[in-house]
Order: sequence, then structure tokens, then C-alpha cells
Amino acid sequence: MPTFDIYISPDEPVYVISVASKLSDLPVWTLRQLDKAGVVVPKRVGKKNRYYSLNDVKRLEYVHYLMDDKGVNISGIKIILEKETK
Repeated sequence: MPTFDIYISPDEPVYVISVASKLSDLPVWTLRQLDKAGVVVPKRVGKKNRYYSLNDVKRLEYVHYLMDDKGVNISGIKIILEKETK
């Protein structure tokens, strides 16, 4: 059976919120709060569906580390991420 390599750009939004939740080990309600706060903003399809890219999931993993290991709240995480991107 032939195999096919498929390339998906790390910026391509392909993961629904439930999958992003499992990959980042963050509850869905936390992802919604992060979206609302502008920390990790997924692409919207329609009014309700959020789609996350691989880069979004990696950012969520970092957010999870900051929340659980360092005890930083969402407001603090937003400030940290803004300073890191400058």
C-alpha cells in the first residue's frame, strides 16, 4: 500500500476546540476564557466554531505550563506573551 506524506502548515487552523483541549491538557472552558481575553485566539468558522492551528496548540501548552507550574493567571499570561513577542 502506498503512503502519502501530507504537509499541513503549522499556521493552518485544523483542530476543533475539543481536540485542542486534549492536546494542550487544558479544559474547554479555559480555552474559551483565553480566547475571550485575547491570549490565544483561534480562527472562527461561522459564529460558534473555533479552529486552532499547531502553533496555537504549542502556545496553549506554554500557557498551561505558566498556569500550572508557575501559578500565573490569565492576565499575567497575556502580559508575558505580549512582552515575549516584542
